[in-house]
Amino acid sequence: PEFALPSLKSLIDEPGFEVLLVITQPDKPRGRSGRPQMPPVKEEASSRGIPVLQPQTLKGNVDIENTLRDLALDAVVVVAYGKMIPDALLAIPAHGFINVHASLLPSFRGAAPINRAIIQGCSKTGVSIMQIDSGMDSGPVFMKSEVDIPEEEDALSLSNRLSTLGAENLLKTLMMLEQGKIEAVPQDHEKATYAPMLKKEEGEIDWNRDPRTIHNMVRGLLPWPCAYTRLGPKNLKILKSSYLLEEHELTPGTMFRRDHGLAVACRGGYLIPLVLQLEGKKAMDSRTFSNGLHTSRVMLGQGIPESSAEKL
Repeated sequence: PEFALPSLKSLIDEPGFEVLLVITQPDKPRGRSGRPQMPPVKEEASSRGIPVLQPQTLKGNVDIENTLRDLALDAVVVVAYGKMIPDALLAIPAHGFINVHASLLPSFRGAAPINRAIIQGCSKTGVSIMQIDSGMDSGPVFMKSEVDIPEEEDALSLSNRLSTLGAENLLKTLMMLEQGKIEAVPQDHEKATYAPMLKKEEGEIDWNRDPRTIHNMVRGLLPWPCAYTRLGPKNLKILKSSYLLEEHELTPGTMFRRDHGLAVACRGGYLIPLVLQLEGKKAMDSRTFSNGLHTSRVMLGQGIPESSAEKL
């Protein structure tokens, strides 16, 4: 994924290192055409003349094991690979497998640390450079850096920041490792928390929740599955929002015009949608979207007459 690109580029551009091989996931169908698309790291590596392998699996893959042994590697860097590394491979490089993980370990081990940190409303997160062991993100940590999460920042923006920071810390770690000036510190496993892979159904908005919680969903569920609700027969994604804490007597899910835009009643306040996308349509700002409503109020999360939705 894109998160791995800064690390790959920094390793290639650093004169003190030589990238001998890139292993990434197989090409996957993307978009409406369904045509296979190369992973970003494959594009970058190929453009730089670096060999690329795309095995379906690493487990029991003798060819990959032999290839890594033949290269006599100092280290293997892993960034957002998405699969566990088999034990048979871990001992091959002199310094093992070094991972860039987008959280302050032992917090948010797992596949979606950036998304989960935002969804849970964390004000801080970070990036960890760690040694991979046989567990899930459970190995000792070489270096950690903390960053603030502004209340308006979404997962895409935070991912970009952490990928850059991770690349910088990766280079520092590898240089210090080569010089024997850094050692990995074991994690406190009793403090471990987890960030499981996102599921589509997690994006469905419950308007009976408070607006801050829903706002965190909007921020944290980008770019997939996004926070969504129902507007008549169609899904409505909310791609950007703010919120207002204010008592009211409206039914949760009531969307109405407010200050040249829109607001949706929640428990104890309002979600203020800023960018919305109705199923089958392009994303648009709330003012443009509200101009397409033929009524001043609609209920989200339940059906309305199809003729009303078709006017949007």
